[in-house]
Amino acid sequence: MPASARYRFPRSARLVRTRDIEALLRRGRKIRTRHLDIFFVSPSPAARPRVGLVVPRYQFKVVQRNRLKRRLREAVRLELLPRCGGSAEPDVLIRARREAYAATYRTLAAEVAHCAEALCSSGS
Repeated sequence: MPASARYRFPRSARLVRTRDIEALLRRGRKIRTRHLDIFFVSPSPAARPRVGLVVPRYQFKVVQRNRLKRRLREAVRLELLPRCGGSAEPDVLIRARREAYAATYRTLAAEVAHCAEALCSSGS
């Protein structure tokens, strides 16, 4: 498999429909970290892991919001998706908290990796 294919965040792995996100918020379980709220349902109704991101404004400018979204997408792509390809295939929604705007990429990636281990290794 080419290196570019291993590190993609494909459309099929994205959770984008409002009704899917609302259903996940209603019936999903929640993990709260210092910077993130992570909602999940395992196994995914789609039979593959899917991830959605919610980055509220919290009175920050669009540049800061987009930077945070890029950091979270990269953390998901490198930390969560590779770990969740086996038997545990959850739907995951990551909602950034106000504190996430001040966090470094390394901190956010560590939180995503920690949650990915908990979600995907145990099968929830």
